[in-house]
Amino acid sequence: MATLRDIRRRITSVAKTQQITKAMKMVAAAKLRRAQERVDQARPYAQGVSDVLARVAANVDVELNPFFQKRDRVKHITYIIVSADRGFCGGFNSNVFKETQRLVARDRDEGLEVNIIAVGKKGADYFKRRNFPVTKAYRDIFKTLKFEDALEISKMVQGNFLDAGTDAVKVIYSSAKSAIRTEIHVNQCLPIVQAETERHKNEGEYLFEPGPVEMLDHLCPSAVNIQIWQAMLESYAAEESARMVAMESATDAAQDMIDSLTLHYNKARQAAITSEISEIVGGAEALK
Repeated sequence: MATLRDIRRRITSVAKTQQITKAMKMVAAAKLRRAQERVDQARPYAQGVSDVLARVAANVDVELNPFFQKRDRVKHITYIIVSADRGFCGGFNSNVFKETQRLVARDRDEGLEVNIIAVGKKGADYFKRRNFPVTKAYRDIFKTLKFEDALEISKMVQGNFLDAGTDAVKVIYSSAKSAIRTEIHVNQCLPIVQAETERHKNEGEYLFEPGPVEMLDHLCPSAVNIQIWQAMLESYAAEESARMVAMESATDAAQDMIDSLTLHYNKARQAAITSEISEIVGGAEALK
């Protein structure tokens, strides 16, 4: 049975752990606020590129553009997996990994060759340990997340796609739907999925300078760049949101443990006092 000293030490230990989880929750909340601001700043530009691309595509034959060309037979697919560099974020990473494993298993059953570009240390380590075909790994990328990082990844997958090294490129990432809920996304980067053009055809005549074909050649790489960049921003915001919730849950669990140990301590202390009183009374009775 644990002594009173052991229980006091346990309470002190749990209280110190609770202080750490509280601090980690506050840090995650501050990082989440900054990450969400970056997401909000990127969304208008991403939406603008998407709208302009759809308007231009409505006026040309997109099948002539290599970024839109679908392979007659898809043999090779590349997945960009966006995970975290650190842990302590609940099921954030495991949800992405489960979805990736499901998709890879499905593609392999269909006879496709799969390659993985792992963005984030956790994903790189996880898939390499399980002998998945990781062609490129980006570790500690979220310490100082920059657009140049997304641009490097985008240029690499664009080059592979245009050189027929891969037939399709998809990005898998998480986004925060609310403070306590994340959602997994699987978006196709290449070939570019053509948006609905009928609505844009009926909007009226546009004067393109330079011509729509030249504009499309310029817009397609930009659309892929911003899609990957937005996925990384969304994933980082979702990571900090998940970490904040996980640390809040850990803090509450620590408080419940402290309350339970305090109750146990008080019971043990009361039992010790009662035992001492009984011994004193018994000794006094024996002296009579």
